Amino acid sequence: MRWLVGWSSAAPGNRRWRDTSRATSDGRGPYGSGGPYGSGGSYDPYRSTSHFGSSNFHGSAGPYDHHGTDGAPGAAGPFGPGGPPDPSGTYGPHSSPGPVGDDAHTACVPDGSGSSDGVLRPVGAQALWGGPDPLWAVGDWRPDEIRVVEAQPGHRLAVFGRCGASDDELRLGLIAARGGAFRHLTAWPGSYTAVACVGRRITVAADLAGARPVFHTPWAGGTAYATAALPLADLVEAELDFGHLAALLACPDSPEALGDGTPYRGVSRVPPGHALIVRDGGSREIAGYESPASLVVGAPPTDPQAAVDGLRDALVDAVRARLTAPRHAAEHDFDVRDPGPVPGMGPADRQRARGGPAPGVGADLSGGAASGTLALLAAGLPGSPGTVFGTGAADAGERLLAVTFNDLTRPGTHAAPHDGAGDDSPAAELERARALAADPRLRHLVVTGGEETLPFADLAAGPLTDEPAPSLVTAARHRHRLAAGSADHFLGAGARHVLDAHPARLADLLLDRRRRHLVRPVAALARAEGQPTGRSLLVPVTVYRAARRLARTPYRDGIAETAALLRDGAFTASAFDPWPDGGDSAADASVAALTWCRPGPAARWLTGAALAEVSLRLEAAAESRPTVERPGERRARAALARAAADHRVLEQAAEIRNQRLHAPYFDNQVVRAARALPEALRVRPGARASVLRAALAGAGVHDLPPGWGAPTHAGHHAALRAGIRLAADHLLRLFEAPLLAQAGLVEARVVRQAVRRVARGEPLPPEGIADLVSMELWLQRLLARRGTCWTGTAAPRHRAAAAGVTPDARYERILPPAAG
Repeated sequence: MRWLVGWSSAAPGNRRWRDTSRATSDGRGPYGSGGPYGSGGSYDPYRSTSHFGSSNFHGSAGPYDHHGTDGAPGAAGPFGPGGPPDPSGTYGPHSSPGPVGDDAHTACVPDGSGSSDGVLRPVGAQALWGGPDPLWAVGDWRPDEIRVVEAQPGHRLAVFGRCGASDDELRLGLIAARGGAFRHLTAWPGSYTAVACVGRRITVAADLAGARPVFHTPWAGGTAYATAALPLADLVEAELDFGHLAALLACPDSPEALGDGTPYRGVSRVPPGHALIVRDGGSREIAGYESPASLVVGAPPTDPQAAVDGLRDALVDAVRARLTAPRHAAEHDFDVRDPGPVPGMGPADRQRARGGPAPGVGADLSGGAASGTLALLAAGLPGSPGTVFGTGAADAGERLLAVTFNDLTRPGTHAAPHDGAGDDSPAAELERARALAADPRLRHLVVTGGEETLPFADLAAGPLTDEPAPSLVTAARHRHRLAAGSADHFLGAGARHVLDAHPARLADLLLDRRRRHLVRPVAALARAEGQPTGRSLLVPVTVYRAARRLARTPYRDGIAETAALLRDGAFTASAFDPWPDGGDSAADASVAALTWCRPGPAARWLTGAALAEVSLRLEAAAESRPTVERPGERRARAALARAAADHRVLEQAAEIRNQRLHAPYFDNQVVRAARALPEALRVRPGARASVLRAALAGAGVHDLPPGWGAPTHAGHHAALRAGIRLAADHLLRLFEAPLLAQAGLVEARVVRQAVRRVARGEPLPPEGIADLVSMELWLQRLLARRGTCWTGTAAPRHRAAAAGVTPDARYERILPPAAG
């Protein structure tokens, strides 16, 4: 896991800042003989080590490991020897030479209490600059993933992640941010986090989707910020926020219920599309950098072709930003002592046996439009090939490793692709993937998985993530596929939420008085029902009535309806009634989504007290935060933020050493280009496939296999049900005495009954079981954790959730703060 952390302290002149990188009298570093991660030797920032070797900060266990003590660091820091190059010289009196410096800065705790030796720094960190506003990078960052530029003394910009801007463009962005135009910091291709330091004004921008969030908390008279919530929770010794956990289960995609909170009390999240601005350590401001959409009915319509061209350019720039980066490979990839050939083991199997991803660039190739577009763009763009010649099975001319996952547990996997199966059948998907991979520039690899790769199959293994998310129950499944991937691997995640139209967009069309554009989507829903003629004729009427009702419902009334529903005793009494959004009926799912806010799949299994608290949050947010957004636009943004947060947790849970996962559809520029698409274009059936087909045509790719663009996410629902059926006994043991019941969020017997019913095949939502299981797993891993994210003489007391989950240790539940 990689994150950045810093703080801005008030009145720095009265406090002392120390450098504790000097060795002690016995020749050991400030951490003793064990280093910041425990046994394994002290950290030497001057030791020479290859940037691509295996000696970055990866010990036997880190601050996020819940099994044992802290592990040992490697021989070199996350930047390699000496840190990234210094493009601009020194940074002032509080810094040692260079942006990272020859010495690791450790700040004195700026709270005015305790002894003067109260030093504090993140575990395994490299300081980019020190002084009263220090900034650290923590984790196995690559040298090219951190860039620091300076426009003038005291004005500097740090960019973390993959950014396609040049150094000159970064300096221009810093100059613009100095004048307050910090939107320029988010307008470059790629996925990154930018930190601008102009004097004592710190600006940290979150992305538009929510895949790269920013967190902050008041601390020691100033403000601490980070790209992960757990380090800040450790810093302020935050306890669990049970109200936020209840909201995650009851209304997971409702910003009214979640607010800007996190699972840790006192640690706040910067909303997507906003930036955190800290001035002089005291003043803290959350400012939006994206202009709101026009609400004028008579506004000129957007040209569809221009919008598609803009999306194509954004996707090409996003892929190019990854391809122009240096290729990364481990030392064993160049080892001539290959263990093969081994009977039954191909090159990919031997690669997995040696450990680590394949060198170079790869991509998922599921047969769908999202991943196929990225793979074709990455293989066709001019420049250096993605594969590294001479490593593994890479041959001359191969530009990309394409990985296809074949789930052997899905019905129809072994059928022939033309035996009456639809375009969305597993056999058809695999056939399309093979047709796309026939390009000589692609090296195709099919990874098969049986029952051992189903969701819920391997819940005991896995690291502690920053937050809970449903992807925790599928992390082992994704890790099995990604283990055969490349060091830089493209994913098609986020395309459905970025490009597709949320069902609530139909209400936006009614508000814009464009009723005729509803004909195509409702007709497609009627055809998808597959019901008799009478039933199919009722579908357009039902969908139209739901859309008209949403268009005529004010925002406050819509939120109040959901709040009243949660408090209604009949809601929990219907805990085991059939779920309308179970995946079998597209029309029922669309009608259920045509609301301002709706309960999540696990809401009916929560306790009355937890639901009452969430309802109070909804009512308070509706009264204090009136919105001028249209319902479709607001629901789409909330769904995108939910998907991006889940993807962020998946990156942490399925992380493989030396591998980076790239999801270009979550990039700022891609999200902006997708939002420029006209509503009438987005609501059409098959809009995502048609838009991506047009984008590929503009990039010179025209030859696509038949059935390209058919939906490929239908198997997720079936995989969840199959996983619950297979792991039912383990799930029942997990909820014999769950922590969620100790927190008062659920009753264990109700959850166990839900697991039994879903395992028997009853029409209950398996997504609700996934939400509950992932939350329980996350709580167990958090409380079993014995490390902390901070080190130094002041660090032993800094640990989150120290009180655990006990009735007498629960903090008073409060409503989210009201915003003007």
